[in-house]
Amino acid sequence: MLKQILSKLPRKTSKSDTSDSILINNTSGSCNGTSRGNSEGLVSSKSNVVKRTSSAVFPTSVVSGIEPLLAFKDVPASEKMNLFLSKLNLCCMTFDFSDPTKNASEKDMKRQTLIELVDFVASGPPTKIPEPAIFAMSTMCAINLFRVFPPNNGSNFGVGENDDDEPMFDPAWTHLQIVYDLLLKFIISSSLEAKVAKKYMDHSFILRLLDLFESEDPRERECLKTVVHRIYGKFMVHRPFIRKCMSNIFHRFVFETERHSGITELLEIFGSVISGFALPLKEEHKIFLWKSLIPLHKPKSLGVYFQQLSYCVTQFVEKEPKLASTVIKGLLKYWPITNSQKQLMFLGELEEILEATNMFEFQKVMVPLFWRVGCCINSYHFQVAERALFLWNNDQIFHLIGHNRQVILPIVFPSLEKNAQGHWNHSVLNSTLNVRKMFEEMDNVLFQACQAQFREDQGKLSLLAEQRRGTWEQLENVASLQPVAGNIAILVSPPMATMAC
Repeated sequence: MLKQILSKLPRKTSKSDTSDSILINNTSGSCNGTSRGNSEGLVSSKSNVVKRTSSAVFPTSVVSGIEPLLAFKDVPASEKMNLFLSKLNLCCMTFDFSDPTKNASEKDMKRQTLIELVDFVASGPPTKIPEPAIFAMSTMCAINLFRVFPPNNGSNFGVGENDDDEPMFDPAWTHLQIVYDLLLKFIISSSLEAKVAKKYMDHSFILRLLDLFESEDPRERECLKTVVHRIYGKFMVHRPFIRKCMSNIFHRFVFETERHSGITELLEIFGSVISGFALPLKEEHKIFLWKSLIPLHKPKSLGVYFQQLSYCVTQFVEKEPKLASTVIKGLLKYWPITNSQKQLMFLGELEEILEATNMFEFQKVMVPLFWRVGCCINSYHFQVAERALFLWNNDQIFHLIGHNRQVILPIVFPSLEKNAQGHWNHSVLNSTLNVRKMFEEMDNVLFQACQAQFREDQGKLSLLAEQRRGTWEQLENVASLQPVAGNIAILVSPPMATMAC
Protein backbone atom coordinates (compact mmCIF):
# COMPACT_ATOMS: atom_id res chain seq x y z
CA MET A 1 0.00 0.00 0.00
CA LEU A 2 2.81 2.44 0.88
CA LYS A 3 4.50 1.77 -2.46
CA GLN A 4 1.28 2.48 -4.33
CA ILE A 5 0.87 5.84 -2.55
CA LEU A 6 4.49 6.85 -3.17
CA SER A 7 4.25 5.91 -6.85
CA LYS A 8 1.45 8.43 -7.33
CA LEU A 9 3.52 11.31 -5.92
CA PRO A 10 5.44 13.50 -8.42
CA ARG A 11 9.05 12.44 -8.49
CA LYS A 12 12.03 14.74 -8.97
CA THR A 13 13.30 14.99 -12.52
CA SER A 14 16.73 13.47 -12.92
CA LYS A 15 19.52 14.84 -15.07
CA SER A 16 19.18 11.96 -17.50
CA ASP A 17 15.47 12.66 -17.96
CA THR A 18 16.24 16.31 -18.59
CA SER A 19 18.81 15.36 -21.17
CA ASP A 20 16.38 13.05 -22.97
CA SER A 21 13.64 15.69 -23.01
CA ILE A 22 16.07 18.25 -24.37
CA LEU A 23 17.06 15.85 -27.14
CA ILE A 24 13.41 15.39 -28.12
CA ASN A 25 12.76 19.13 -28.09
CA ASN A 26 15.91 19.79 -30.05
CA THR A 27 15.10 17.36 -32.83
CA SER A 28 11.53 18.63 -33.07
CA GLY A 29 12.74 22.13 -33.95
CA SER A 30 13.01 23.94 -30.60
CA CYS A 31 16.05 25.79 -31.96
CA ASN A 32 13.60 28.13 -33.68
CA GLY A 33 12.75 29.82 -30.39
CA THR A 34 14.92 32.88 -31.00
CA SER A 35 13.10 33.65 -34.22
CA ARG A 36 10.01 34.44 -32.21
CA GLY A 37 11.86 37.11 -30.24
CA ASN A 38 12.64 36.21 -26.61
CA SER A 39 12.39 38.72 -23.78
CA GLU A 40 15.81 37.60 -22.52
CA GLY A 41 19.04 39.06 -23.82
CA LEU A 42 21.10 37.31 -26.49
CA VAL A 43 23.97 36.29 -24.23
CA SER A 44 21.83 34.77 -21.49
CA SER A 45 19.48 32.98 -23.88
CA LYS A 46 22.44 31.87 -26.01
CA SER A 47 24.21 30.22 -23.13
CA ASN A 48 21.05 28.34 -22.18
CA VAL A 49 20.53 27.15 -25.75
CA VAL A 50 24.13 25.98 -26.03
CA LYS A 51 24.01 24.03 -22.79
CA ARG A 52 20.74 22.35 -23.67
CA THR A 53 21.68 21.39 -27.18
CA SER A 54 25.20 20.38 -26.12
CA SER A 55 23.79 17.90 -23.62
CA ALA A 56 21.81 16.42 -26.49
CA VAL A 57 24.99 15.66 -28.43
CA PHE A 58 27.78 15.39 -25.84
CA PRO A 59 27.36 14.60 -22.14
CA THR A 60 27.08 17.80 -20.10
CA SER A 61 30.33 17.13 -18.30
CA VAL A 62 32.27 17.14 -21.56
CA VAL A 63 31.37 20.65 -22.75
CA SER A 64 30.54 22.41 -19.50
CA GLY A 65 32.17 25.80 -19.39
CA ILE A 66 32.87 25.99 -23.14
CA GLU A 67 31.84 29.43 -24.37
CA PRO A 68 30.74 29.25 -28.04
CA LEU A 69 31.71 32.87 -28.67
CA LEU A 70 35.36 32.10 -28.09
CA ALA A 71 37.62 31.92 -31.12
CA PHE A 72 39.28 28.63 -32.02
CA LYS A 73 42.70 30.21 -31.60
CA ASP A 74 41.90 31.08 -27.98
CA VAL A 75 41.38 27.49 -26.82
CA PRO A 76 43.90 24.65 -26.57
CA ALA A 77 43.91 21.92 -29.20
CA SER A 78 42.29 19.46 -26.82
CA GLU A 79 39.24 21.73 -26.51
CA LYS A 80 38.85 22.70 -30.18
CA MET A 81 36.45 19.88 -30.99
CA ASN A 82 34.29 20.72 -27.97
CA LEU A 83 34.21 24.36 -29.10
CA PHE A 84 33.36 23.16 -32.60
CA LEU A 85 30.40 21.29 -31.18
CA SER A 86 29.22 24.29 -29.14
CA LYS A 87 29.35 26.56 -32.16
CA LEU A 88 27.37 24.03 -34.21
CA ASN A 89 24.67 23.95 -31.55
CA LEU A 90 24.57 27.74 -31.46
CA CYS A 91 23.97 27.74 -35.24
CA CYS A 92 20.88 25.59 -34.78
CA MET A 93 18.98 28.81 -34.07
CA THR A 94 16.83 29.82 -37.06
CA PHE A 95 15.36 33.22 -37.85
CA ASP A 96 12.73 34.89 -39.98
CA PHE A 97 14.61 36.53 -42.85
CA SER A 98 11.53 38.04 -44.46
CA ASP A 99 11.98 41.00 -42.07
CA PRO A 100 15.61 42.25 -42.29
CA THR A 101 15.25 44.36 -39.12
CA LYS A 102 14.13 41.47 -36.92
CA ASN A 103 16.83 39.88 -34.72
CA ALA A 104 19.55 41.70 -36.65
CA SER A 105 22.26 41.28 -34.02
CA GLU A 106 21.48 37.60 -33.48
CA LYS A 107 21.57 36.96 -37.22
CA ASP A 108 24.94 38.66 -37.51
CA MET A 109 26.33 36.63 -34.61
CA LYS A 110 25.15 33.38 -36.19
CA ARG A 111 26.66 34.39 -39.52
CA GLN A 112 30.03 35.13 -37.92
CA THR A 113 29.90 31.79 -36.11
CA LEU A 114 29.19 29.95 -39.36
CA ILE A 115 32.16 31.66 -41.01
CA GLU A 116 34.40 30.55 -38.13
CA LEU A 117 33.19 26.98 -38.53
CA VAL A 118 33.95 27.06 -42.26
CA ASP A 119 37.47 28.30 -41.60
CA PHE A 120 38.02 25.65 -38.92
CA VAL A 121 36.90 22.77 -41.14
CA ALA A 122 38.78 24.12 -44.17
CA SER A 123 42.02 24.33 -42.16
CA GLY A 124 41.66 20.64 -41.27
CA PRO A 125 40.86 19.43 -37.75
CA PRO A 126 43.96 18.06 -35.96
CA THR A 127 42.31 14.67 -35.38
CA LYS A 128 39.66 12.50 -36.98
CA ILE A 129 36.24 14.05 -36.60
CA PRO A 130 34.45 12.12 -33.81
CA GLU A 131 31.06 10.55 -34.28
CA PRO A 132 29.15 13.02 -32.01
CA ALA A 133 30.52 15.92 -34.06
CA ILE A 134 29.29 14.27 -37.27
CA PHE A 135 25.86 13.90 -35.70
CA ALA A 136 25.91 17.56 -34.61
CA MET A 137 26.89 18.70 -38.11
CA SER A 138 24.16 16.68 -39.81
CA THR A 139 21.61 17.95 -37.28
CA MET A 140 22.61 21.59 -37.78
CA CYS A 141 22.46 21.26 -41.57
CA ALA A 142 19.06 19.56 -41.37
CA ILE A 143 17.63 22.32 -39.17
CA ASN A 144 18.92 25.12 -41.41
CA LEU A 145 18.52 23.62 -44.89
CA PHE A 146 15.64 21.17 -44.93
CA ARG A 147 12.37 22.99 -45.49
CA VAL A 148 9.20 22.72 -47.54
CA PHE A 149 8.84 25.05 -50.50
CA PRO A 150 5.50 26.68 -51.37
CA PRO A 151 3.72 25.31 -54.45
CA ASN A 152 4.87 26.84 -57.70
CA ASN A 153 1.97 28.51 -59.49
CA GLY A 154 4.06 29.93 -62.31
CA SER A 155 4.85 28.34 -65.65
CA ASN A 156 4.55 24.65 -66.37
CA PHE A 157 8.23 24.10 -65.76
CA GLY A 158 8.95 26.48 -62.92
CA VAL A 159 12.02 28.64 -63.30
CA GLY A 160 13.61 29.76 -66.53
CA GLU A 161 11.26 28.21 -69.08
CA ASN A 162 10.46 31.58 -70.59
CA ASP A 163 12.82 34.48 -71.06
CA ASP A 164 10.47 36.69 -69.06
CA ASP A 165 10.59 34.43 -65.98
CA GLU A 166 12.72 35.91 -63.20
CA PRO A 167 14.27 33.51 -60.66
CA MET A 168 13.15 33.72 -57.04
CA PHE A 169 15.90 34.57 -54.55
CA ASP A 170 15.69 33.28 -50.99
CA PRO A 171 16.04 36.13 -48.44
CA ALA A 172 17.89 33.73 -46.09
CA TRP A 173 20.63 33.10 -48.65
CA THR A 174 23.26 35.04 -46.64
CA HIS A 175 23.11 32.22 -44.06
CA LEU A 176 22.18 29.32 -46.32
CA GLN A 177 25.21 29.90 -48.54
CA ILE A 178 27.59 29.58 -45.59
CA VAL A 179 25.81 26.44 -44.35
CA TYR A 180 26.21 24.86 -47.79
CA ASP A 181 29.87 25.88 -47.87
CA LEU A 182 30.38 24.38 -44.42
CA LEU A 183 28.67 21.13 -45.41
CA LEU A 184 30.77 20.88 -48.58
CA LYS A 185 34.06 21.44 -46.76
CA PHE A 186 32.98 18.97 -44.07
CA ILE A 187 32.25 16.25 -46.65
CA ILE A 188 35.51 16.65 -48.55
CA SER A 189 37.59 16.94 -45.37
CA SER A 190 40.26 14.27 -45.05
CA SER A 191 39.44 14.10 -41.33
CA LEU A 192 35.95 12.74 -42.06
CA GLU A 193 35.69 8.97 -42.21
CA ALA A 194 33.02 7.82 -44.66
CA LYS A 195 32.37 4.60 -42.72
CA VAL A 196 31.31 6.61 -39.68
CA ALA A 197 29.61 9.51 -41.47
CA LYS A 198 27.36 7.28 -43.57
CA LYS A 199 25.30 6.47 -40.45
CA TYR A 200 24.22 10.10 -40.13
CA MET A 201 24.34 11.22 -43.75
CA ASP A 202 22.05 8.33 -44.55
CA HIS A 203 19.31 7.69 -47.10
CA SER A 204 16.87 9.97 -45.29
CA PHE A 205 19.42 12.82 -45.24
CA ILE A 206 20.23 12.37 -48.94
CA LEU A 207 16.57 12.15 -49.95
CA ARG A 208 15.74 15.43 -48.19
CA LEU A 209 18.83 16.99 -49.74
CA LEU A 210 17.62 16.00 -53.21
CA ASP A 211 14.19 17.46 -52.40
CA LEU A 212 15.89 20.85 -52.08
CA PHE A 213 16.43 20.89 -55.85
CA GLU A 214 12.84 22.13 -55.94
CA SER A 215 14.20 25.51 -54.79
CA GLU A 216 13.56 28.35 -57.21
CA ASP A 217 16.80 30.05 -56.17
CA PRO A 218 19.43 29.14 -58.82
CA ARG A 219 22.24 29.86 -56.34
CA GLU A 220 20.96 27.19 -53.97
CA ARG A 221 20.58 24.63 -56.75
CA GLU A 222 24.16 25.31 -57.86
CA CYS A 223 25.46 24.69 -54.32
CA LEU A 224 23.33 21.58 -54.02
CA LYS A 225 24.78 20.25 -57.26
CA THR A 226 28.29 20.45 -55.87
CA VAL A 227 27.35 18.98 -52.48
CA VAL A 228 25.43 16.01 -53.92
CA HIS A 229 28.24 15.30 -56.37
CA ARG A 230 30.75 15.21 -53.51
CA ILE A 231 28.48 12.95 -51.47
CA TYR A 232 28.22 10.61 -54.45
CA GLY A 233 32.01 10.48 -54.67
CA LYS A 234 32.61 10.12 -50.91
CA PHE A 235 29.99 7.52 -49.99
CA MET A 236 30.14 4.62 -52.43
CA VAL A 237 27.48 2.74 -50.48
CA HIS A 238 24.93 5.48 -51.24
CA ARG A 239 25.53 5.63 -54.99
CA PRO A 240 22.76 3.21 -56.08
CA PHE A 241 20.28 5.00 -53.83
CA ILE A 242 21.18 8.41 -55.28
CA ARG A 243 20.71 7.12 -58.83
CA LYS A 244 17.37 5.59 -57.87
CA CYS A 245 16.20 8.86 -56.31
CA MET A 246 17.20 10.78 -59.44
CA SER A 247 15.28 8.30 -61.56
CA ASN A 248 12.18 8.78 -59.39
CA ILE A 249 12.44 12.56 -59.72
CA PHE A 250 12.68 12.30 -63.51
CA HIS A 251 9.69 9.93 -63.68
CA ARG A 252 7.55 12.20 -61.53
CA PHE A 253 8.53 15.20 -63.62
CA VAL A 254 7.84 13.56 -67.00
CA PHE A 255 4.70 11.57 -66.29
CA GLU A 256 3.00 13.53 -63.48
CA THR A 257 3.86 17.15 -62.76
CA GLU A 258 6.13 18.57 -65.51
CA ARG A 259 7.16 21.00 -62.75
CA HIS A 260 10.64 20.90 -61.28
CA SER A 261 13.29 23.57 -60.97
CA GLY A 262 16.38 21.35 -60.68
CA ILE A 263 16.28 19.00 -63.67
CA THR A 264 19.21 20.81 -65.27
CA GLU A 265 21.41 20.48 -62.18
CA LEU A 266 20.49 16.83 -61.64
CA LEU A 267 21.43 16.04 -65.24
CA GLU A 268 24.75 17.83 -64.77
CA ILE A 269 25.46 15.60 -61.77
CA PHE A 270 24.56 12.47 -63.71
CA GLY A 271 26.61 13.59 -66.69
CA SER A 272 29.76 13.43 -64.57
CA VAL A 273 28.62 10.14 -63.03
CA ILE A 274 28.31 8.43 -66.44
CA SER A 275 31.97 9.11 -67.21
CA GLY A 276 32.90 6.89 -64.26
CA PHE A 277 30.82 3.88 -65.31
CA ALA A 278 32.83 0.72 -65.86
CA LEU A 279 32.54 -1.29 -69.07
CA PRO A 280 30.57 -3.25 -69.99
CA LEU A 281 27.70 -1.18 -68.64
CA LYS A 282 25.48 -2.76 -66.01
CA GLU A 283 21.90 -3.57 -66.92
CA GLU A 284 20.81 -1.05 -64.28
CA HIS A 285 22.47 1.78 -66.20
CA LYS A 286 20.91 0.74 -69.50
CA ILE A 287 17.47 0.68 -67.87
CA PHE A 288 18.12 4.17 -66.50
CA LEU A 289 18.92 5.36 -70.03
CA TRP A 290 15.76 3.91 -71.55
CA LYS A 291 13.27 4.58 -68.76
CA SER A 292 14.59 7.83 -67.27
CA LEU A 293 16.74 9.79 -69.73
CA ILE A 294 14.98 9.09 -73.02
CA PRO A 295 11.49 10.07 -71.70
CA LEU A 296 12.93 13.46 -70.67
CA HIS A 297 12.65 14.38 -74.36
CA LYS A 298 8.87 14.45 -73.97
CA PRO A 299 8.10 17.58 -71.82
CA LYS A 300 7.42 20.92 -73.46
CA SER A 301 10.18 22.53 -71.38
CA LEU A 302 12.91 20.42 -73.03
CA GLY A 303 14.81 23.54 -74.08
CA VAL A 304 15.65 24.39 -70.46
CA TYR A 305 17.75 21.27 -69.88
CA PHE A 306 18.31 19.95 -73.42
CA GLN A 307 22.06 20.60 -73.49
CA GLN A 308 22.65 18.59 -70.31
CA LEU A 309 20.29 15.80 -71.42
CA SER A 310 21.96 15.50 -74.81
CA TYR A 311 25.36 15.29 -73.14
CA CYS A 312 24.20 12.42 -70.89
CA VAL A 313 22.71 10.49 -73.82
CA THR A 314 25.77 10.89 -76.05
CA GLN A 315 27.98 9.83 -73.13
CA PHE A 316 26.09 6.53 -73.00
CA VAL A 317 26.54 5.99 -76.75
CA GLU A 318 30.23 6.80 -76.60
CA LYS A 319 30.64 4.40 -73.68
CA GLU A 320 28.82 1.58 -75.43
CA PRO A 321 28.10 2.11 -79.18
CA LYS A 322 25.60 -0.77 -79.13
CA LEU A 323 23.16 1.60 -77.42
CA ALA A 324 22.98 3.89 -80.48
CA SER A 325 20.04 2.08 -82.05
CA THR A 326 18.20 2.06 -78.70
CA VAL A 327 18.66 5.80 -78.32
CA ILE A 328 17.56 6.55 -81.90
CA LYS A 329 14.42 4.44 -81.43
CA GLY A 330 13.69 6.45 -78.29
CA LEU A 331 14.11 9.74 -80.15
CA LEU A 332 11.75 8.56 -82.88
CA LYS A 333 9.23 7.51 -80.23
CA TYR A 334 9.12 10.99 -78.70
CA TRP A 335 9.71 12.93 -81.94
CA PRO A 336 7.78 16.23 -81.88
CA ILE A 337 5.28 16.67 -84.69
CA THR A 338 4.09 20.25 -84.29
CA ASN A 339 6.90 21.89 -82.28
CA SER A 340 9.53 23.17 -84.70
CA GLN A 341 11.97 24.28 -82.00
CA LYS A 342 12.01 20.80 -80.47
CA GLN A 343 12.49 19.30 -83.93
CA LEU A 344 15.64 21.38 -84.32
CA MET A 345 16.92 20.08 -80.98
CA PHE A 346 16.18 16.47 -81.93
CA LEU A 347 17.98 16.84 -85.27
CA GLY A 348 21.03 18.30 -83.53
CA GLU A 349 21.14 15.49 -81.00
CA LEU A 350 20.56 12.94 -83.74
CA GLU A 351 23.63 14.16 -85.60
CA GLU A 352 25.80 13.77 -82.49
CA ILE A 353 24.54 10.23 -81.94
CA LEU A 354 25.04 9.21 -85.57
CA GLU A 355 28.65 10.37 -85.36
CA ALA A 356 29.25 7.67 -82.73
CA THR A 357 27.14 4.99 -84.47
CA ASN A 358 28.69 2.02 -86.23
CA MET A 359 27.38 0.49 -89.42
CA PHE A 360 25.61 -2.46 -87.78
CA GLU A 361 23.60 -0.31 -85.35
CA PHE A 362 22.84 2.22 -88.09
CA GLN A 363 21.28 -0.44 -90.31
CA LYS A 364 18.87 -1.43 -87.52
CA VAL A 365 17.14 1.96 -87.55
CA MET A 366 17.89 3.55 -90.93
CA VAL A 367 14.45 2.89 -92.45
CA PRO A 368 12.27 4.62 -89.80
CA LEU A 369 14.98 7.20 -89.20
CA PHE A 370 15.19 8.46 -92.77
CA TRP A 371 11.45 8.31 -93.19
CA ARG A 372 11.33 10.88 -90.37
CA VAL A 373 14.23 12.84 -91.89
CA GLY A 374 12.33 12.94 -95.18
CA CYS A 375 9.34 14.48 -93.40
CA CYS A 376 11.64 17.12 -91.91
CA ILE A 377 13.08 17.88 -95.35
CA ASN A 378 9.56 18.78 -96.55
CA SER A 379 8.84 20.92 -93.46
CA TYR A 380 7.43 24.38 -94.19
CA HIS A 381 9.60 25.67 -91.34
CA PHE A 382 12.75 26.52 -93.26
CA GLN A 383 15.11 25.97 -90.27
CA VAL A 384 13.86 22.41 -89.76
CA ALA A 385 14.21 21.59 -93.47
CA GLU A 386 17.65 23.17 -93.64
CA ARG A 387 18.83 21.37 -90.47
CA ALA A 388 17.71 18.01 -91.85
CA LEU A 389 19.58 18.63 -95.11
CA PHE A 390 22.73 19.58 -93.18
CA LEU A 391 23.06 15.95 -92.07
CA TRP A 392 24.65 15.24 -95.45
CA ASN A 393 27.44 17.72 -94.63
CA ASN A 394 28.69 15.44 -91.84
CA ASP A 395 31.39 13.09 -93.14
CA GLN A 396 30.51 10.20 -90.82
CA ILE A 397 26.79 10.39 -91.65
CA PHE A 398 27.55 10.76 -95.36
CA HIS A 399 29.68 7.62 -95.12
CA LEU A 400 26.84 5.69 -93.46
CA ILE A 401 24.34 6.90 -96.06
CA GLY A 402 26.66 6.10 -98.94
CA HIS A 403 27.04 2.46 -97.91
CA ASN A 404 23.29 2.08 -97.54
CA ARG A 405 22.11 4.25 -100.44
CA GLN A 406 20.12 1.37 -101.97
CA VAL A 407 17.74 1.62 -99.00
CA ILE A 408 17.96 5.29 -98.06
CA LEU A 409 17.68 7.01 -101.45
CA PRO A 410 14.26 5.52 -102.35
CA ILE A 411 12.98 6.74 -98.95
CA VAL A 412 14.17 10.36 -99.18
CA PHE A 413 14.00 10.85 -102.95
CA PRO A 414 10.30 11.90 -103.01
CA SER A 415 11.03 14.55 -100.34
CA LEU A 416 13.99 15.85 -102.31
CA GLU A 417 11.98 16.05 -105.53
CA LYS A 418 9.11 17.91 -103.87
CA ASN A 419 11.53 20.51 -102.52
CA ALA A 420 13.37 20.73 -105.82
CA GLN A 421 10.12 21.48 -107.64
CA GLY A 422 9.89 24.74 -105.78
CA HIS A 423 10.39 25.20 -102.03
CA TRP A 424 9.49 28.70 -100.87
CA ASN A 425 12.86 29.22 -99.11
CA HIS A 426 15.82 29.84 -101.39
CA SER A 427 18.40 28.42 -98.96
CA VAL A 428 16.43 25.18 -98.52
CA LEU A 429 16.04 24.91 -102.30
CA ASN A 430 19.80 25.21 -102.84
CA SER A 431 20.59 22.67 -100.11
CA THR A 432 18.09 20.25 -101.62
CA LEU A 433 19.67 20.54 -105.06
CA ASN A 434 23.12 19.93 -103.52
CA VAL A 435 21.97 16.75 -101.79
CA ARG A 436 20.27 15.64 -104.97
CA LYS A 437 23.50 16.16 -106.88
CA MET A 438 25.44 14.13 -104.26
CA PHE A 439 23.18 11.13 -104.79
CA GLU A 440 23.35 11.50 -108.55
CA GLU A 441 27.14 11.52 -108.51
CA MET A 442 27.27 8.71 -105.96
CA ASP A 443 25.12 6.25 -107.97
CA ASN A 444 23.63 7.58 -111.19
CA VAL A 445 21.90 4.30 -112.06
CA LEU A 446 20.10 4.16 -108.72
CA PHE A 447 19.26 7.85 -109.00
CA GLN A 448 17.66 7.40 -112.42
CA ALA A 449 15.70 4.38 -111.17
CA CYS A 450 14.37 6.38 -108.19
CA GLN A 451 13.48 9.27 -110.48
CA ALA A 452 11.56 6.95 -112.82
CA GLN A 453 9.76 5.37 -109.86
CA PHE A 454 8.86 8.81 -108.53
CA ARG A 455 7.36 9.86 -111.87
CA GLU A 456 5.41 6.62 -112.02
CA ASP A 457 4.09 7.12 -108.49
CA GLN A 458 3.16 10.71 -109.30
CA GLY A 459 1.26 9.52 -112.39
CA LYS A 460 -0.65 7.00 -110.27
CA LEU A 461 -1.48 9.69 -107.71
CA SER A 462 -2.70 12.02 -110.46
CA LEU A 463 -4.87 9.24 -111.89
CA LEU A 464 -6.34 8.50 -108.46
CA ALA A 465 -7.02 12.18 -107.90
CA GLU A 466 -8.79 12.41 -111.27
CA GLN A 467 -10.90 9.34 -110.49
CA ARG A 468 -11.82 10.77 -107.10
CA ARG A 469 -12.82 14.07 -108.68
CA GLY A 470 -15.01 12.29 -111.21
CA THR A 471 -16.69 10.26 -108.46
CA TRP A 472 -17.57 13.42 -106.53
CA GLU A 473 -18.95 15.07 -109.64
CA GLN A 474 -21.25 12.08 -110.20
CA LEU A 475 -22.43 12.24 -106.58
CA GLU A 476 -23.15 15.95 -106.89
CA ASN A 477 -25.16 15.40 -110.09
CA VAL A 478 -27.22 12.64 -108.47
CA ALA A 479 -27.80 14.76 -105.36
CA SER A 480 -28.94 17.75 -107.43
CA LEU A 481 -31.69 15.65 -109.07
CA GLN A 482 -33.11 14.43 -105.75
CA PRO A 483 -35.74 16.55 -103.94
CA VAL A 484 -34.74 18.10 -100.62
CA ALA A 485 -36.77 16.40 -97.84
CA GLY A 486 -38.08 18.75 -95.16
CA ASN A 487 -36.17 21.72 -96.57
CA ILE A 488 -33.00 20.35 -94.97
CA ALA A 489 -29.95 20.81 -97.13
CA ILE A 490 -27.04 18.46 -96.61
CA LEU A 491 -23.65 19.79 -97.57
CA VAL A 492 -21.26 17.08 -98.76
CA SER A 493 -17.66 18.11 -99.29
CA PRO A 494 -14.80 15.93 -100.54
CA PRO A 495 -12.30 14.85 -97.89
CA MET A 496 -9.02 16.73 -97.72
CA ALA A 497 -6.05 14.91 -99.14
CA THR A 498 -3.82 13.66 -96.34
CA MET A 499 -0.16 14.50 -96.43
CA ALA A 500 2.38 11.71 -96.54
CA CYS A 501 4.10 12.93 -93.35
